[in-house]
Amino acid sequence: MASAAVSISVAPISPAPEELVACAHAMIPVLKSRAKECIANRDVSEQTIAEMKAAGFFKILQPKRWGGYEMHPNVFFDVQKALAEGCMSTGWMYGVVGCHPYELALFHSEAQEEVWASDSDMLVSSTYQPVGKVTRVEGGFRLSGHWGFSTGSVHCGWVLLGAVVPPEKDGDPFDMRTFLLPRSDYTIDRDAWHTFGLQGTGSHDIHVSDVFVPEYRTHKASDGFLCQNPGQAENTGPLYSLPWAQVFVRSVSTAAFGGARAAVKAAASIMESRVSTNTGKASKADPYLQAAIARAHAQILEMETTLRLTFDDLMVYAERGEPIPMEKRSLYAYNSSSVVRRLADLVDDMVQLLGGRAVYMTSEIIQPWLDINAGRAHVANDPGNRYGDVVGAMFGEAPTFTFQ
Repeated sequence: MASAAVSISVAPISPAPEELVACAHAMIPVLKSRAKECIANRDVSEQTIAEMKAAGFFKILQPKRWGGYEMHPNVFFDVQKALAEGCMSTGWMYGVVGCHPYELALFHSEAQEEVWASDSDMLVSSTYQPVGKVTRVEGGFRLSGHWGFSTGSVHCGWVLLGAVVPPEKDGDPFDMRTFLLPRSDYTIDRDAWHTFGLQGTGSHDIHVSDVFVPEYRTHKASDGFLCQNPGQAENTGPLYSLPWAQVFVRSVSTAAFGGARAAVKAAASIMESRVSTNTGKASKADPYLQAAIARAHAQILEMETTLRLTFDDLMVYAERGEPIPMEKRSLYAYNSSSVVRRLADLVDDMVQLLGGRAVYMTSEIIQPWLDINAGRAHVANDPGNRYGDVVGAMFGEAPTFTFQ
């Protein structure tokens, strides 16, 4: 059993938000130079992780009481977009691992202490697939299972795993929870992650065999939905009163903005120098290619602006201590879920107008194109899961898809 919770005694000196974002932009050329190695190794390098830690990127959503900066979520997403422009695998990994300090802040204080008391730089991975086998025992649960898609897991000392707790008696609802386990309680299968895109995210498989997880190291999905989490007793800032799902869904859609911006720049670069060997026409005079690039540029800005305003609005509610209307929560989750597919279509429109130059893997537009299309597969990036809730909320109906 963990001892009484303690917090870090020396408050960190937080950098200005614009300094963090500028630092992330400065890393773009470095990440571009490492991208091929990252993809070949199917993991972000230890060097890149160390540099991101040193820059303070993983502390943006971490509570101040545990050495974090507790900043506005838009700072986190701006950093993620910049990193993803350099290497979308790196940006995706950062988004997933970097948002976990937020969820950990919602856990019981005992769990936070176990993770951060001795190392405030500790990283946590996840896989929320509800595939674990759970048995109730005194003081907690026994957990077993095999999960996929644990992004950045080799760099982390803990993992968050999804599972459904069976009801205690007939007629009670099932209880969806996240289970927090230390590295000694699970193994990582590093030979399962072979994909056509986002290869460098290191989204490996996790295996657990009948381990004990105390009650305080679990987080109920219903608590996250209701914004009534145990950790809010100690982490009292308005940031941690937001619905957890609003933060998480953005963490797996935002990297696509960086990938799409890299694709736009690659398309413009190819357009400047490409002359068709068959027709002799210069691509920079092609009005269809110009239209595709202009459309991508404009719609990226449009979607970024919409999602930025989303969190500005959410934080206003949080700072006033007011509940966020379900109509807004449903709409904001839908907006996040739709951007990756829209961005994939925009990049695809450019790729098909670049001729043979876009066939080779050496083309700078191909890896972002593959990465964005791979990102579409995440359940949070499927707008089909959100239509009913958006329409239902418009007419005052309760949501059917509660992860929002």
